[in-house]
Amino acid sequence: MLDQNIIEQLEALVGKENVLTGKVDLVAYSYDATADLPRQMPDVVVLPTSAEMVQEIVRLARRNKIAIYPRGAGTNLSGGAVPLKKGIVLSFQKMNAILEVDAANLTAVVQPGVVIAALNSAVAQHGLIYPPDPGTVATATMGGSAAENSGGLRGLKYGVTKNYIMGMEVVLASGEKVRFGGKTVKNVTAYDFSNLFVGSEGTLGIITELTAKLIPAPKYRRTMMGVFKSLADAGNAVAGIIAAQVIPATLEIMDRMTIRTVEDFAHIGLPVDAESLLLIEVDGMSEDVVRAEAEAVMQVVTGNNGDLKTAETDQERDQLWTARRNALPALASLNNMVVLEDATVPRSRITDMLIACQDIGKKYNLTLGTFGHAGDGNLHPTILCDKRNQEEVARVHKAVDEIFEVALRFGGTLSGEHGIGVAKMKYLGDELGQSGLNLMRNIKEALDPEYILNPGKMVPLREN
Repeated sequence: MLDQNIIEQLEALVGKENVLTGKVDLVAYSYDATADLPRQMPDVVVLPTSAEMVQEIVRLARRNKIAIYPRGAGTNLSGGAVPLKKGIVLSFQKMNAILEVDAANLTAVVQPGVVIAALNSAVAQHGLIYPPDPGTVATATMGGSAAENSGGLRGLKYGVTKNYIMGMEVVLASGEKVRFGGKTVKNVTAYDFSNLFVGSEGTLGIITELTAKLIPAPKYRRTMMGVFKSLADAGNAVAGIIAAQVIPATLEIMDRMTIRTVEDFAHIGLPVDAESLLLIEVDGMSEDVVRAEAEAVMQVVTGNNGDLKTAETDQERDQLWTARRNALPALASLNNMVVLEDATVPRSRITDMLIACQDIGKKYNLTLGTFGHAGDGNLHPTILCDKRNQEEVARVHKAVDEIFEVALRFGGTLSGEHGIGVAKMKYLGDELGQSGLNLMRNIKEALDPEYILNPGKMVPLREN
């Protein structure tokens, strides 16, 4: 527990109303959206309203060797926001201003607490979009998504967060404030600091401002649903669409378990007898190009034994994407613990990975549904279980171990968009090797030698 003197100093820095110490408040910040991780109440929650306040809080924490946990909306799925060593949760919900929308330069400058959906609402009047589109887009913040390098449904064509952060302001563990990048389209000055801090999960510095790239919103789109009688046909159709040199804006997959669960949850008319669905959207600035791409998709789907349905109205399109965004909450409603994983493989191995996930669920006698961003090989095997049944939970852990072992064997990676946090640290050496772990530690210790920034996340401690 923090000394009362520290609490009083924090209140002097940010105002008493921005320092939370009540038990209810502390419990609310003791966890994030990750399942199967212990909760830990922080000593205090602090809500700064400026970068200068963040600097002073960091200096106070460093002098007193107090851990700091930067936090956005807490929607991350890797345990990245859990305050493992108590200390200070630094919540950015009050630093939520859109500072500038510069349509001429296709950029926006935002504070870290800005919700992604709010940014898109603000830039829509200029005919622009911010493409990264995580499933929690209505609540996820720009700072949190940058720290996690979030992806989302549009990642196949438009990329992920790192492709849209042009610059930022960061407070380091020393309390120094640095700026790098900006509005210029080309910038190769010094190291690529933006890409270093994007995806660093708050372990290297605290983001206090972001310059984001915007793009013109596509004028035309076609949304389709492919229905398949086998997972293999759906996986082969994914590879076939890419081989046909069509890059959809979105190419999502749902297996039978997910389809039936979503339909029971949302009642939107999904074909519950299907083994798999592909939800596909092509878009662009030319109606002719979009029509040609949609026809190419149709040929691939039917050529892989699939039936294709096209959304004829905006309402039908919205229903399809509602189905996809309901995948996680629908599955989560089946039991009291949901373990949502994030394994990514090369697109050429997507069929193999889909079948492997299905087989692993059967092997360990688990309720396992798979959905995800099939077009970029990013799958979300999701396991439902009873957290009170320790034998079942043990089988879940074995299944997760095997999922990642298979993904790496197929030439994949531990995470396509959810990050490492604390949940996947034990697997890092399997992908990076000892030299890779040492490099991560060297970078961490160069910027945060006392490990006060989000300790216990992403970077394994050195073994003595």
